[in-house]
Amino acid sequence: MRSAGSIGQERDASDRRREVIPGENSFALCLTHDVDRPYKTYQSPYYAVRNRSLSHLLDVLPGRNPYWSFDRIRAIEDGLGVRSAFYILDEESLFTDRPRRELLDPKAWSLYTGRYDIEDARIVDLIHELDDGGWEIGLHGSYNSYRDRNRLREQKRRVEAILGRRVAGGRQHHLNLSIPETWEHHAAVGLRYDASLGSATEYGFEHGYGLHRPFDDEFAVFPLTAMEISLPIEGDPDRAWAAMEDLLVEAEANAAVMTVLWHPRFFCSDTPNHAPLYRRLIERALERGAWVGPPGELYEQLDHPEPATDPSPQGARTGFGPSE
Repeated sequence: MRSAGSIGQERDASDRRREVIPGENSFALCLTHDVDRPYKTYQSPYYAVRNRSLSHLLDVLPGRNPYWSFDRIRAIEDGLGVRSAFYILDEESLFTDRPRRELLDPKAWSLYTGRYDIEDARIVDLIHELDDGGWEIGLHGSYNSYRDRNRLREQKRRVEAILGRRVAGGRQHHLNLSIPETWEHHAAVGLRYDASLGSATEYGFEHGYGLHRPFDDEFAVFPLTAMEISLPIEGDPDRAWAAMEDLLVEAEANAAVMTVLWHPRFFCSDTPNHAPLYRRLIERALERGAWVGPPGELYEQLDHPEPATDPSPQGARTGFGPSE
């Protein structure tokens, strides 16, 4: 005999399935990648010292860049018939954009060095190759953009200028959020969704099983269920897989939207257990009847509330017309 509580939970899951899960799928698994550092730079001497292995120093030589793992990601996903989202970061440079005093700040070196120029030919080619292959290109808002609408707008404009069309959404760097102000900024510059709500140290459905509608309109929030660094993938891969399988079981039982983040640099030889676990995660989700793909594709299949007709007194919301 089922309790009233379990019946209520089942009804909620059924409602969620009708609202956000396409077709006859049991739940949704959204795949995302934050493109932070596609080049192994200062990490080479760091790992050489930490691991007492000079082989890491060879990775700075021409033609040896293990962090450029996009072909491997595409091969895994294409082989399984799925796609994901790649969020492109347009970060400031410590040497040309930041105050000179930050040259003495170790945190600034961590935040603003070893990045990439989104207008570099290799990055431009990557964006077009991913887009042509059916992968979603989104915006990875820079470290300070979560509280700076003008900065966020300009970064979105630059990514879209390369892509040749608008992006649907993205995620803030370091999961930075000021709620609800960051989402107001996102909506005001024309983003349809955000995937920043979550943790880099904890995994699970802390923020519920479905999407959030912070403004009761078409703007949506995809909570982050798990980031790879929250799991002991290299230290204890069996325990990491057990945790991921538990999440899949929970997602299926609750018709959840489960969103995961795997940074491209973790698909390299420095971290050999990540790619097999990522593949296994997708395979098991498909076996369980999940819809698997990028958040932007799922967003396009949803029925959305009507846009708000009256903007807030502060002008925070401007609808979803052309970017300001």
